[in-house]
Amino acid sequence: MADGNCLISNEWICGEYVRTRGQELTDATLEHVWITLASVAIGLLVAFPLALLARRWRAVSGAVLGLTTVLYTVPSLAMFSLLLPVFGVSVAVVITGLVLYSLTILVRNIMAGLASVPEEAREAARGMGYGPLRLLFGVELPLALPALMAGLRITTVSTVSLTTVGAIIGYGGLGNLIYEGMRSFFKAEVLTASVLCVALAVVADLLLLALQRLLTPWARKSRKGTT
Repeated sequence: MADGNCLISNEWICGEYVRTRGQELTDATLEHVWITLASVAIGLLVAFPLALLARRWRAVSGAVLGLTTVLYTVPSLAMFSLLLPVFGVSVAVVITGLVLYSLTILVRNIMAGLASVPEEAREAARGMGYGPLRLLFGVELPLALPALMAGLRITTVSTVSLTTVGAIIGYGGLGNLIYEGMRSFFKAEVLTASVLCVALAVVADLLLLALQRLLTPWARKSRKGTT
C-alpha cells in the first residue's frame, strides 16, 4: 500500500511508477539507444575519411581540426535551433547535431592513433608488398585501435548525455521523460529516467571496453609483460 501511495505523495523513489510506466520507460530507452547508435555510427563514417584527408594534406588538417573544434563549442540548444530550419522538427535535427559534436573527438583520435603506428611497421609491410589500402586496413588501423576505441568510448558516453537535450523538440529518448518530469515536478519520473540514462552510459562504455580488449589482445599481453 505504501508503495502505491508513493505516486500520490510524489516520492523520488517509487516502485509503482516503474511498474505502471514500464512500457513508456522501455520506449524512451529504445529511442535513446537508437539515436545514440545512429549518431555515433554516422559520426564514425564521416570522421574516418576526414581524418585520412587531414593526415594526407597538412593544409586540410588545419581546416578540418579548426572546423570540428568550432562546432564542438556551439551550445547544444543553439546547435539544434540552427538545424531546425534545415530539417524541420524531426529526429534528423538531433542526430545531425550529435554527429557534428562527435567529429572533434573522433577525428583527433583517429589521427592520433594512425600517427602512433611505428614507422618500422609500415616499412616492413611495404617490404612485403602491401599497397596503400592494404597497409591502412591490414597494419595501421589494427595498431591504431587503442586510440580509436578510446575516442569512440568518449564519444558514445557524451552522445548518451547529449541525446537528452533533444527533448526540446520531442526526440530526446529518456530526456523527454526528464523534461516532462521537471515541468510537472514529477520526482519519480525525473529520477528514474536520469538513472536509466546514467546506466546506459556506463553499460555502453563497458561494452566498448570489452570490445577493445577483444580486438587488441596484444595490448593485454604487453601490459602483463611490463608487470
